Amino acid sequence: MIKTTLRILAVAAVMSAGTYGAFAAKNPIVGGAPMFASKNIVENAVNSKDHTTLVAAVKAAGLVDTLEGKGPFTVFAPTNEAFDKLPPGTVQTLLKPENKAQLVKILTCHVVAGDEMSSAIKKMVMGAGGEYDVKTVGGCVLKAMDKGGKITLTDEAGGTAHVTIADVKQSNGVIHVVDKVLLPKM
Repeated sequence: MIKTTLRILAVAAVMSAGTYGAFAAKNPIVGGAPMFASKNIVENAVNSKDHTTLVAAVKAAGLVDTLEGKGPFTVFAPTNEAFDKLPPGTVQTLLKPENKAQLVKILTCHVVAGDEMSSAIKKMVMGAGGEYDVKTVGGCVLKAMDKGGKITLTDEAGGTAHVTIADVKQSNGVIHVVDKVLLPKM
């Protein structure tokens, strides 16, 4: 009886690992948390330890309902480390209610209307001769390029972000994790 129970547990463990492995191949772990394609952008982002600053900014900007909406959206999601690269005090200043318009502008420069997987972005880049203008819902234009198989984005302020984790599928779009906050022309 004990051997049978151990075999059942072993089979269950293998099956669980196989299911998780299949899941992980489709959607990566971001910030220590599994991202579920059945959840929306906000529902997944709140679980990522790497995106606590982004989540706080989205809340302060009043964009939660939008990013929980139908979409589809492509979000270039800066990590906490990306926000830490901004000059000291910038994040705290942007989170103040009197700076909401500026915060909204910055955050919406990370959002594209549509469900743009990395393969589609790379195809657009190739079709445009190596550099493609990505128009954001915030009115910014990002320059997308393919550098050694990785997507890079140059913002209107001249800064360059690298997509570090691509194609994190969401129920209302896709997230691409980036290592820099993308800034509009100021």
